[in-house]
Amino acid sequence: MTRVLALLMIAVSLALAAGSVLVFTKWLPDNVARYEDYRATERCPSGTTPDAWWEDCLREVELTVVDTVVKSGGKSSEYTATVDGKRFHGELDFGDPGPLLRTLKAGDRAVGTVWRGDIVALTKDGVRQKTSHEPRDEPQMIAAAGAGLGLLAVLGLVFGTVRLLAPGHSGPFTWKGSGKGPVVTSVVATFGVGLPAVWLGLPWQFVAPVIVAVVLGAGVLLLGGGGHQGSAVPGAR
Repeated sequence: MTRVLALLMIAVSLALAAGSVLVFTKWLPDNVARYEDYRATERCPSGTTPDAWWEDCLREVELTVVDTVVKSGGKSSEYTATVDGKRFHGELDFGDPGPLLRTLKAGDRAVGTVWRGDIVALTKDGVRQKTSHEPRDEPQMIAAAGAGLGLLAVLGLVFGTVRLLAPGHSGPFTWKGSGKGPVVTSVVATFGVGLPAVWLGLPWQFVAPVIVAVVLGAGVLLLGGGGHQGSAVPGAR
């Protein structure tokens, strides 16, 4: 049974490792490239009409608001607007209710900014709000997610391999032994470093090394503390 659990742990760890590789080789580069493309995009030439739904330029289209939903409630929050136009009809997702969404009502006329087939912003009377489709300059959290997955993969592979090769002599390589601390630290470090990096606009290249350093430092402290607590005091009973 121990070896079966070890094999399962190794399999999960390999999946996490594959996820980490995909983050750094696919998701992160694509996200950065998409934002750079969007930032460099110019408006579509005036007087031209779209000849396809996908255009690599910014075009403004007239839209009518059909309905809005502004619902705040943590995980169940919903901020959407249903719009209708000659070429676009459907629901737009927003990350928050303001500054525009909360003021919209059915029948309002608004202007949608379209890029590559998506409405990336909605404007009315000079008030503009980004939709969830607008590219964001937030690669830091993606890098943090990749680092977190990689650390969890390494921990799982180490613990799984030890339990597979020496099922009766795992020593500290158990969840109760030394597994819980590094796993919790990895998760906390992923968000504790990634989110502030986004808020402060720090370079994403520093995120993964900082997370690894934090986890390694915490691991040294945990091992040192464990060793100190487990040492015997001469004469103690």
